[in-house]
Amino acid sequence: MALITKAPRGTQDVLPAEVHKWRYIEKTALETAELYGFTEIRIPVFEHTELFNRSVGDTTDVVQKEMYTFNDKGGRSLTLRPEGTAGVARAVLEHNLNKETLPLRVSYVVSCYRYEKPQAGRLREFHQFGLELFGAESPMADAEVIMVANAILQTLGIKDVALEINSIGCPKCREEYHKALREYFTAHLDEMCETCQGRLETNPMRILDCKSTICSQIAEGAPRILDYLCEDCQAHFETVKDLLENNGIDFTVNPTIVRGLDYYTRTVFEFVATGIGAQGTVCGGGRYDGLIEEIGGSPTCGLGFGMGLERLLLVMEQEGCEFPEPVRPKVYIASIGEEAAKTAAFLTESLRREGFPAQCDLMNRSVKAQMKYADKIGAQYTVVIGDDEVDSGSAKIKNMETGEQCEVNIIEIAEYLYDVDYESTLESLQNAAGSIGDIDLSKLL
Repeated sequence: MALITKAPRGTQDVLPAEVHKWRYIEKTALETAELYGFTEIRIPVFEHTELFNRSVGDTTDVVQKEMYTFNDKGGRSLTLRPEGTAGVARAVLEHNLNKETLPLRVSYVVSCYRYEKPQAGRLREFHQFGLELFGAESPMADAEVIMVANAILQTLGIKDVALEINSIGCPKCREEYHKALREYFTAHLDEMCETCQGRLETNPMRILDCKSTICSQIAEGAPRILDYLCEDCQAHFETVKDLLENNGIDFTVNPTIVRGLDYYTRTVFEFVATGIGAQGTVCGGGRYDGLIEEIGGSPTCGLGFGMGLERLLLVMEQEGCEFPEPVRPKVYIASIGEEAAKTAAFLTESLRREGFPAQCDLMNRSVKAQMKYADKIGAQYTVVIGDDEVDSGSAKIKNMETGEQCEVNIIEIAEYLYDVDYESTLESLQNAAGSIGDIDLSKLL
């Protein structure tokens, strides 16, 4: 029978052979963030569309071209989240978290959805680790958020990545800057794409982020925001730079960084890897002091970042970073006959209850087939139990890597393999025997 359908374009399955890499990245990111006081939050995969229109900005590519928006059965417009910050900000307001002790620090792992042309490191369904910090106006908060991202990348072993920072000022700064941009781009209006022609009046900074080759070339000669910062924004940015230098964080100032979402203010930053082609940004973020107010809350400072898991994985594999080995059973207990199969199942479950990964036969395979299976799943040791072993209470245990064998008392398997105290293991076996099945422990003692 032919396959009914395949995965939609721009999505991918994470297969069992690769899952341990994803779990390692997610665990490392969450645990590193915990060191800085960030605790996990979980938000819905879809939100009311107006949340993203207001927060992300209706002049951005995300809102204009990339969102997955649909009407539900009640006629309400809903959108699969294109990023994590807006949903977190909504949750903070809805549950009054911004009225608790500040600063509020939250982190998350989410899937996001954007209708884009799939390419290396950019999918239509992608995954991010992110964090948000609310309530801190100090430039120390900017530096700390950047340091969290840097610590995660270092812990993962990523080396070929560079930090780029910029300041895009506050609304006061941007008012004058927008005037300068409009004056500059008006002279090139006929050369620009249709989208950017429309942005000239609504939000000329979006032109700087256009992916069109022609618009990008024109933008290279545009005025720089750093020349238009007000005194407060300039002082804020200088302090951020000083704090990063004092903590040994290397960076370069890149005045072309504006980020693709409208809610950003002042500090913006990107960690860029050079080895994965055009999609080199593995982490991006910044400050968004007007976001909470924009979606209906009282003025509350905020900042954070998003870190693409697919891109992190690409970079780590290209750099040869080490991943922990996937969990594999240390022992496979093979069996010959019905009585031996019961005993094998009992011993296997007893080991699992002690916290040790172990497997036994579920397919009624021959001993030879069981050994092949044990080798395929990477079991380090095998034990074969038949009628003789049940009667004697002892069996041979084989090291699958070296081929060495030795005979052990069956109930001492855990002690032999895991250096577990014999008495506690025996007690666990005796306690388990009453609930697992009709096993005659006397034969094993």
